[in-house]
Amino acid sequence: MATTAEYRLGEFTFPRGWFMVTPASEVGSGPTPLRMFGRDLVIYRGESGRAVLLDAYCPHMQAHLAAEQTSGAAANRIEGDSIRCPYHAWRFGSDGRCDHVPYFKGPLPPAAKVRSYPVEERFGCVFAWHDPEEGAPDYALPALPEWDDPYWVRCTFDDLGTIPVHPQEIVDNIGDARHFGPIHGQIMAYFDNIFDGVTARQRSGGGHETMTTSEDGILESDATYTGPGILIARYSGETDAVQIILHTPKEDGVTQIWHGLITRGQSVPHSEADLAMNKSYHDLGLAAFAQDFAIWRTKGPAIHILRLPTDGPFPRSRAWYRQFYNPRAQAAEYQARANGVHYTSGVAGAPDLHAAE
Repeated sequence: MATTAEYRLGEFTFPRGWFMVTPASEVGSGPTPLRMFGRDLVIYRGESGRAVLLDAYCPHMQAHLAAEQTSGAAANRIEGDSIRCPYHAWRFGSDGRCDHVPYFKGPLPPAAKVRSYPVEERFGCVFAWHDPEEGAPDYALPALPEWDDPYWVRCTFDDLGTIPVHPQEIVDNIGDARHFGPIHGQIMAYFDNIFDGVTARQRSGGGHETMTTSEDGILESDATYTGPGILIARYSGETDAVQIILHTPKEDGVTQIWHGLITRGQSVPHSEADLAMNKSYHDLGLAAFAQDFAIWRTKGPAIHILRLPTDGPFPRSRAWYRQFYNPRAQAAEYQARANGVHYTSGVAGAPDLHAAE
């Protein structure tokens, strides 16, 4: 397990960005403990229905806000969108500030607060904005219009657990043109990368030994990272599919990963054939992703890549990734090192039909 410092990514141990922290269905009206970004957190759903994510420890005497509490007099810990500490009943609003102490009437000290994280719910997931500088989000979550299209069969996300690998190793895949053959059995017809600000895009196509291709034998893929932890890949083959890979740093060098795949059906409501197609694509997509997973679990850290000119634009992708580990004031500097369309020697770029708009 290598750490952020060993990869020399930047000033911060954990990156800035939007990250999945839990499926939306697992956030209830009671407090639930979470561990992400090397921190203990608490998440709950307020009476408004809004998900709230806070640092876990009360500043009064460091009680965990999600600790069990059996007293009937104080069992209802959620009041509005606020939560009471189980130890002395200090109440913290969704902004993290203490707004009531039952046994004290004077002004509360400024330090009576916990860190609150911006939260948004999209496509069945709860995403939290993490920023070491504690700034407001500086980019939006990616759009996924297919999720709200009634023809598309939605998914339940696979929780693949944690892996003792730094997310740098996972993000390296975006520029890795040469692993498709040995790992996925794919003969590449074209491959290129487009880096633009906080997005990193990979366009590829080729024959595939397991996943279903189009009539001309090509499986087309258009995969984009929005920030460092959200990858959405669109596939065109026998049917259209979208694979969603979400990974979040849990500890420095330990990553939690979720996987989901949705497909376009032919009818509303979905037919048995639509559901069967979705299951087939999901199983194939998960199996393909598991091929990467098996390598990540057993590989050593690639602190320095012994790169060949025909490997792929790893220097560009790693420069792009570093923007999230440094102050946002420096982001444009790292983006400038990566921005543009980049090709891999020996592999054709994507046809003009698939060029970025």
